[in-house]
Amino acid sequence: MATVEFEAQHCELADGESVLECLERAGHSIPNSCRSGVCHSCLMRATSGDVPPAAQKGLKETQRAQGYFLSCCCYPDTDLNAARVDGDSMRIRARLLSKESLNERVLRVVLDAQDSMAYFPGQFVNFARADGLVRSFSLASVPQLDEGLEFHVALVPGGKMSGWLHHEAVPGDELDLMGPLGNCFYVAGNPEQPLLLLGTGTGLAPLYAIARDALHQGHTGPIHLFHGALVAADRYLVATLSRLSEAHANFNYHSCVRDEAGPTWVQADVDIHALNLVPSLKGWKVYLCGNPALVRQVQRKAFLAGASMQDIYADAFLPAGG
Repeated sequence: MATVEFEAQHCELADGESVLECLERAGHSIPNSCRSGVCHSCLMRATSGDVPPAAQKGLKETQRAQGYFLSCCCYPDTDLNAARVDGDSMRIRARLLSKESLNERVLRVVLDAQDSMAYFPGQFVNFARADGLVRSFSLASVPQLDEGLEFHVALVPGGKMSGWLHHEAVPGDELDLMGPLGNCFYVAGNPEQPLLLLGTGTGLAPLYAIARDALHQGHTGPIHLFHGALVAADRYLVATLSRLSEAHANFNYHSCVRDEAGPTWVQADVDIHALNLVPSLKGWKVYLCGNPALVRQVQRKAFLAGASMQDIYADAFLPAGG
């Protein structure tokens, strides 16, 4: 009989019993609603063991790759270790290795974690200071290519975390990392599929990681990265992305500035320019990061342009806090 290990308790599955039913019988309270795999409220994560494919039906491939499953539909044949999604994040101590200005408002922050942190390029983690302040930042690094964990931090007016990182933090300072989290990352397996990456502001950070990871893993299909800014001074990593475009025939970098004309960018709203160049997204995988209003708008436009909802990945950067 298979066993589910959950929160330091071993629960033996009865015949025909789902993981959800087994844990409830053992006295655990697990969020659930439909109990048929539709609402996803009973989502859990396997930390070890094999998850039956039926328990991952309807989940994004990035969720499947991380071991997420629907406990109401999970009938394992072998032992399984399960964890709650909301309590699944690890807390790791990290120290500041370096910081570098990428433009007047954006800082490259590189951290060194005391314990190795397995992550997919493009995911995000929560920074937690000793005073309890917590803010989320996306990973711009690729573990096989970079030393340390790289983040791009925009200075938010009145922002406590961004202000501290920009003006006060020095190499050697420590904070905790919680994560990784998020489903916005590249999954190998379909190397010829076209990829469209679109973002604004520091939404470029995860897109930069995703593009480099895809190229590193041998992606051969076209990759179009569109980065939008209000004014030219908000652009960053221009030279780096231009060199990446020159080095890889299938990678195309598009810089868009809404309010200024110039010789090295297109004056346009980034979403309008992207969909003018790629009017049909049928068969494409789409990654969207940045301003939440724009992300929601482009999600809808991408779907109407033919992209499957299962192939649209989005992380919106909330301007509040900082």
